[in-house]
Amino acid sequence: MKYCFGVDIGGTTVKMGLFTTEGDLLDKWEIKTRTENGGEAILPDIARSLQEKMEEKKIKELQMSGIGVGVPAPVGSDGIVKNTANLGWGYKEVKKELEELTGQRVKVGNDANVAALGEMWLGAGKGQKNMVMVTLGTGVGGGVIINGKPVVGAHGAGGEIGHICVNEKETISCGCGKKGCLEQYASATGIVRFAKERLAKDESPSFLREGEVSAKAVFDALKEGDVVAEEIVKEFGQYLGHAMANVAVIVDPSVIVIGGGVSKAGEILLKYVEKAFKEREFFANEGTKFVLATLGNDAGICGAAKLIL
Repeated sequence: MKYCFGVDIGGTTVKMGLFTTEGDLLDKWEIKTRTENGGEAILPDIARSLQEKMEEKKIKELQMSGIGVGVPAPVGSDGIVKNTANLGWGYKEVKKELEELTGQRVKVGNDANVAALGEMWLGAGKGQKNMVMVTLGTGVGGGVIINGKPVVGAHGAGGEIGHICVNEKETISCGCGKKGCLEQYASATGIVRFAKERLAKDESPSFLREGEVSAKAVFDALKEGDVVAEEIVKEFGQYLGHAMANVAVIVDPSVIVIGGGVSKAGEILLKYVEKAFKEREFFANEGTKFVLATLGNDAGICGAAKLIL
């Protein structure tokens, strides 16, 4: 039996999975991400944990195909990260350092691209070779797969869908420093902003006036027939659907996978995004389907494993 590891490095925890090369997830676990002192302990901690798992499972080095790693930053094809927002790393030769620590072959990718690869391999995009994945959480992440491989780009920033400009008149800055990014409207944060602006506009009755406003609360209210919530979701859907129509013209995916915390709203979310997509789609993209991600938090480790395979 041959094995590989999938490693998904996050700002709080590092998720890890042991896979067979056939794609069976045999075990998964996580460790704390120690970001202090420039994140110097992160890779040694990972190497130690993987070694312990091999000893526990009585796996020899000859049985290992390698280690795939997803990191929350642009990554070059050489496995080098030049900066990260939340790991404490500046310039980091992740591939080289982890290979030296483990003695195994290592491949490294951006976490959103890697999650997209996971959904293509074992999730909602299974059987597809050309797909786009959008993750809707605190921000908006993206991964583009062409002919079965993630688009990395010249600077490791391929697939940064969340930073497409969708509103040139925006006056508030995105976290990236620019203004009018998709992330400002299609994320959980963006939905809350829409909701607060809409509630302040007039006194229309809404379930949203009864408690804390969150993206989940907006979709829950929508499911109860709340008119104000529907206005908010329509606006969200337009921004995301129109942006994805623009992406589709360039990428021509067979499927667009929607993941992240906001996607837990379910099929009702797709209705509003697909409607807006149809308004702007290029005629050749008429067959593009929208589906919800199915792997949840395992997408990262699955994609990382596929990266090495």
